[in-house]
Amino acid sequence: MDFTAIFNMLEKHQNNDVAKQMSAYMLHKFAFLGLQSPIRKELMKPFFKEQKKAMLDWDFVKQCWESPYREMQYIALEYLKIHQKQLTFDDIPALKNLILSKSWWDTIDCLDRIVGAIALDYPQTNKILLQWSIDTNKWLRRVAIDHQLLRKENTNTELLEKILVNNLEQTEFFINKAIGWALRDYSKTNPQWVRNFIEKYEHKMAKLSLKEAKKYL
Repeated sequence: MDFTAIFNMLEKHQNNDVAKQMSAYMLHKFAFLGLQSPIRKELMKPFFKEQKKAMLDWDFVKQCWESPYREMQYIALEYLKIHQKQLTFDDIPALKNLILSKSWWDTIDCLDRIVGAIALDYPQTNKILLQWSIDTNKWLRRVAIDHQLLRKENTNTELLEKILVNNLEQTEFFINKAIGWALRDYSKTNPQWVRNFIEKYEHKMAKLSLKEAKKYL
């Protein structure tokens, strides 16, 4: 992947007015080129089309992550999803670096699925996720909490309970929201398990977590 060629192409389509709106939506934490998702994805189609049989290039991912423009981080994540099958347990340290850098919900809520797919194929990842679930960094904990989203019958409920319990009695919005999402998602597959969890731990759960968890019960 030619980072310079891609960036130069995207830069030609930048929209300063849209960029200001996008930055405001993200609380001015990041600069934007002003390329909304449908436009960005359409522009990237020719580049990504060639990637289906190519090898994963971590240098390209790092270049995207170092860019001051948020769209480049989105492209890095889309690129990683294309190469998901090439990712292994050995890539966890590199993914951890992405989680800890330029962290906000928009990148974290994609990285949790990427890490989750690795954990499903490489169970030794679970030990690391348990460690992340008690880390001082809230984004590592959020990834640990939500990495099993959409797993349905493949959900490791023992691991899920341990990670959730490690994060109860929190005041952090992004953690309490993540707990609720994890339970809400699994309630579509096993509502009784979620009801039992709530009955057991409700006294330790934040109102936000309970609200999200009970949505489909």
